[in-house]
Amino acid sequence: MKKLTVVLLVVLLLGSVVFAAGSSEAKNGVKEVVIGVFEPLTGENGGGGYQEVLGMRYANVVYPTVQINGETYNVRLVEADNKSDKTEAVTAAQSLISSGASVILGSYGSGVSIAAGDIFLDNKIPAIGASCTNPQVTQSNDYYFRVCFLDPFQGTVMANYAWQDGAKKAAVITQLGDDYSSGLGNFFSKAFTELGGNVVSEQRFQTNTTDFKSILTNIKAANPDVIFAPSSIATAPLIIKQARELGMTAKIMAGDTWENSSIIENAGISAEGVVLSTFFDDADPATAEAESFIKGFKPYLVENKQDQIIPAVSALGYDAYITALKAIEKANSTKGPAIREALVGISVEGVTGKITFDSNGDADKDMAFIKTVKDGQFKFLKTVSVL
Repeated sequence: MKKLTVVLLVVLLLGSVVFAAGSSEAKNGVKEVVIGVFEPLTGENGGGGYQEVLGMRYANVVYPTVQINGETYNVRLVEADNKSDKTEAVTAAQSLISSGASVILGSYGSGVSIAAGDIFLDNKIPAIGASCTNPQVTQSNDYYFRVCFLDPFQGTVMANYAWQDGAKKAAVITQLGDDYSSGLGNFFSKAFTELGGNVVSEQRFQTNTTDFKSILTNIKAANPDVIFAPSSIATAPLIIKQARELGMTAKIMAGDTWENSSIIENAGISAEGVVLSTFFDDADPATAEAESFIKGFKPYLVENKQDQIIPAVSALGYDAYITALKAIEKANSTKGPAIREALVGISVEGVTGKITFDSNGDADKDMAFIKTVKDGQFKFLKTVSVL
């Protein structure tokens, strides 16, 4: 009996090693490849994470298979909720490695992406970020790539917009411990100062803060022309409403996370005039893939009880998925190191434009879309390039 138990344990362990090493046979005998989805579906960034995941799920509907060495493999998505938390991010990343994922997509939120980076690197499983914009995500990590522009670029774009709009004084509000918020705030401040502007107030708040009246009162006393407040979807309407309740008339600006209809719903009339930068506008498709995506994704949003306005992070989630598929096909393998090598020289026509990667694994992108809230909706203002 003891010998039989040992044999069974050995067989189970061998089976788990084979499964974790990458894809293979599904139960019905059809070969499959597993793509992991590393995203927040709950927590502070759950709203944005869900929008990003919808783009990935839709891409899986459009492209459910991939060709490897002349054979058709089904693509199975395995999702792990990182709960918008750095500690949970490590657990979620480890679960995806254990699931046998050949490549991983995500995450919405730079902090959780940075926290999980070493897990992907150590296990030699490439990750493709969709909207994680902090430079640290890919720094010193040969296995992390991303399809979005970076915060130094985004911060410069918004500083240029504010300066060109006539702003001479700016206030900056950032969240303590949040890599995205603090990083983007710093890049904006640096760029605005270099243009000749003056950052008259820098305020920081703790996670889960709901009362911003104190820091906003300090900002009001400094009388800025603009307030730049890169923060989460949950925090944004609180800052916006409380600023207006204090009678503040400064233009309120932020980055890509604020392109979410729930902010307008929760801030109401106070959201009018808010300005943000983002990655995509469905009124200006850049590629044939974009035109096809827009046509099919709007009904998909309705099916999932969402507004028909396409979030930019959904487009990026879609792009991350099709980039992963192209890399798997190019590698002719389900093995992480081979897929990673294929990503290095890849070129993909995505929804958000052509996707190639530089030596850091960052997308070569030089254009952002500026939008404002007008009549309760996000409206396109202009595109901005920084060369």
